[in-house]
Amino acid sequence: MEKEMRCAVFTKQRTVELQHFPIPEVEDDKILVRIEACGICTWEQRVFTGRIPAKYPLIGGHEAAGRIAAVGKAVRGDWSIGQRVIVGVTLPCRSCYYCKQHEEQSCLNFNTDQILSGQPYPGTGGFSEYMMAVPYSIFPYEHITPQEACICEPVSCVLHSVETVDPQFGDTCVIIGAGIMGLLHVQLCVKKGCLVIVTDMDEERLKLAKTMGAQYTINPHREHAEKRILELTHSRKAQVVFDTTPAAAVVEEACRYVGNTGKLMIYSGIYPNKPVQLDAHWIHKGSIQILGTANSNDRDFMRAAVMISEGILDVKPFISNVFAVENAQQALESSCQGNTFRNIITFDEQS
Repeated sequence: MEKEMRCAVFTKQRTVELQHFPIPEVEDDKILVRIEACGICTWEQRVFTGRIPAKYPLIGGHEAAGRIAAVGKAVRGDWSIGQRVIVGVTLPCRSCYYCKQHEEQSCLNFNTDQILSGQPYPGTGGFSEYMMAVPYSIFPYEHITPQEACICEPVSCVLHSVETVDPQFGDTCVIIGAGIMGLLHVQLCVKKGCLVIVTDMDEERLKLAKTMGAQYTINPHREHAEKRILELTHSRKAQVVFDTTPAAAVVEEACRYVGNTGKLMIYSGIYPNKPVQLDAHWIHKGSIQILGTANSNDRDFMRAAVMISEGILDVKPFISNVFAVENAQQALESSCQGNTFRNIITFDEQS
């Protein structure tokens, strides 16, 4: 085992530095994981650009996969050194009302400013070469690469979104946005037996949505989206609309795609956050449900890990670029260009 671990540290806006720290000793009740790969999510991008205020220094990264390096002496279960695992839900307090209801994604004390065990700075910690985790926050995987395993976290969040809405066989689902989150919604809604319509302004991403099972795609720059949805649904509109974009104006547009008794899922955070206008009479008269979701819980992670490991979902198309941790600055800059799905930071063994 190396004497030091490498960490990609956010030191100020638009600056990530490689720093070295002692590898932590495993605590009795925890498992030490050597991270092999970690994805760059929009949260890290917004911290990097300053769209999310941050206290520096901090260590980002929450889409992490690796191998078990050490097991605490009080840990129970069939964990073994070298076992391939995904690091999952690390930030919930596990003590509040919602955590006790197994709704960790809605933890009252969810805090990205805390310092996790073994970490030198606050943050989610996945950009560190080693992470300490409680056993119920890690999930085994097999058959796939660490880069693919990183996508488990986004899959778990989308799985939570789709299950919250609970579309039924034959329902029409409109998915706004064909980024990684939108396309994961496509895959899951197709597997739920739904008719899937995807809207986006990027023709290449719409083509990819078709390969993933979407029956129809709409480019709002080329045709009137609401009229096309009315045509495709025989004037009923959709039973479910997922808005996976961060724009407040799109929420109002999304409402025009929802049919009577339909549901609107506001999946993405809104940046910058602005009020939206909703027609309360339309909600009342049409029996409309407005829903929201963020993050995921242990149950979501476990099932996402199985789905990826066994090839039920193909996440390889979402791996855009792979960067060594020494090039974390370049990886973040690339991610912020808006033309990638997931850039992955790796911690390959040092020679």
